[in-house]
Amino acid sequence: MKKLGLIHEGKSMKVYGTDDPERIVLEYKDDLTDNTGWRIGTVPGKGALNNSITNHLMRVLERNGIHTQYIEELTDRETLVRRAEMIPLEVIVRNVAAGRMAQRFGLQPGTSLRNTVLEYTFKSDELGDPEVNDQHILAMGWTDSATLKEIEREALKINDILRRYMRSVDIELVDIKLEFGRDGQGRLMLGDEISPDTCRFWDMRSQEKLDRDRVENTSIKDLPIIYERIAERLLEMDGR
Repeated sequence: MKKLGLIHEGKSMKVYGTDDPERIVLEYKDDLTDNTGWRIGTVPGKGALNNSITNHLMRVLERNGIHTQYIEELTDRETLVRRAEMIPLEVIVRNVAAGRMAQRFGLQPGTSLRNTVLEYTFKSDELGDPEVNDQHILAMGWTDSATLKEIEREALKINDILRRYMRSVDIELVDIKLEFGRDGQGRLMLGDEISPDTCRFWDMRSQEKLDRDRVENTSIKDLPIIYERIAERLLEMDGR
């Protein structure tokens, strides 16, 4: 497999083509952005940690029957993945009130929910990823009703798998952002990343934030230490 030119550069990674039309290479960046996509700094080592954490959790999901983009980790920052036609939606699964949800409804962050909440945003940095509902999605033609139901089933299943898995290392999965696409055979597939940049991870004992929200209360330079704690716990789990 030969890595070719840059296809796209996003907030957290660069995407490169390969000599296989069904495969691409993701290269994780050290850039840190705010919720609007504005770059607020560089965190040395963050890209490598997110690459490692994402690949670990993708392998966990694969073992539990979830079809993911993951093929092979190439370097500390690069991973070979399946090419997909991505659906322009961010699927947010919330187990505990935090972030935008807590702000919208005047809830204390950490408030328990009676059931898991599924939300959607339209993936657009220019528009600030606006929140949308099922009717918006169908009206805009971003996907069809059958695919939307399939996405909902997969998102809830992924959440259940990862929530149980993270609890086994004393971490609460507060919420998670997922992205889906269709692979070359038309099969729904989980793409993008699963990392402290796209999830809220809280220590179950101390309630310490183990994700990018720590920037609110600590220095950017301390983030790698926080992310390393996640990676270390996952590696310890693998060794059990």
